[in-house]
Amino acid sequence: MAVDTSVKIGEWQLANPIMTASGTFGYGEEFRPFVDLSALGAIVVKGISLNPRPGNPPPRVVETASGMLNAIGLQNVGVDRFISEKMPMIRRLGAQVVVNILGDSLEDYQQLAAKLDHVEGIAAIEVNISCPNVKKGGVAYGTDPAMAARVTEVVARASSRPVIIKLSPNVTDITVIARAVEGAGATAISLINTLIGMAIDIRSGQPKLANIMGGLSGPAIKPVALRMVYQVASTVKIPVIGIGGITTLEDVIEFMMAGATAVQIGTANFVNPAISGELVTGLGRYLQDSGRKAATELIGCVKI
Repeated sequence: MAVDTSVKIGEWQLANPIMTASGTFGYGEEFRPFVDLSALGAIVVKGISLNPRPGNPPPRVVETASGMLNAIGLQNVGVDRFISEKMPMIRRLGAQVVVNILGDSLEDYQQLAAKLDHVEGIAAIEVNISCPNVKKGGVAYGTDPAMAARVTEVVARASSRPVIIKLSPNVTDITVIARAVEGAGATAISLINTLIGMAIDIRSGQPKLANIMGGLSGPAIKPVALRMVYQVASTVKIPVIGIGGITTLEDVIEFMMAGATAVQIGTANFVNPAISGELVTGLGRYLQDSGRKAATELIGCVKI
């Protein structure tokens, strides 16, 4: 029996719901030996800022129980080099490309969206709102509903492509932020970004990360991510993309049953660089074996 693995994010159609998560897949080319990138639903490149960023000093990555902490510091080549050097290569790979953008001000986000709107081969924009607003004393956009809505409006006006807002879990009630960005014009919501964590070397008595704190990802955060995806999908009408500790086909199915239209694979890429392609194949087999005709039948089918 033939099955339909395709899903839609607004008017944007993906061949399947398997995407890669920003910051874990480089610019795509790094994984070409392991994955047929054109077979994935989409790849999300590492976060792009208006100007190049060197990132934080090392050590920047620490392994933890069932996960990892990272404090890379959003290192990237900047939007101009991304457009001139990275996008031509990415276009040749045949993948659907989502560009994750980040900024320290509304002007940064507006300029990024405007610059990228003229670039061939970009399917959608994902907006990292976990960044600090330097003009508001460093408060993260993603922790304040009004600021989250404002950056969504700015990007949606500057871009003709689908706008995905990536939510931070480091808030009291994530559904409040989700409703705010939906009302401001988001096409879809992706969640969750990393939780804030820390690790200490008991021999030296010093933090294991030079930045002291970092983002916790991997299987350790999956139950939190799954809960938040369920809450947000039950609250908004726009599509939700699930992220957080997805390492197996069972994880993919759980997130879709909780209400996710698509999922992003993150930390698992470091453990098995071929995992995203394997999940695409596995999903097709699962649909056949379970008697389902389409992947969309899984979305939100959890029995409460």
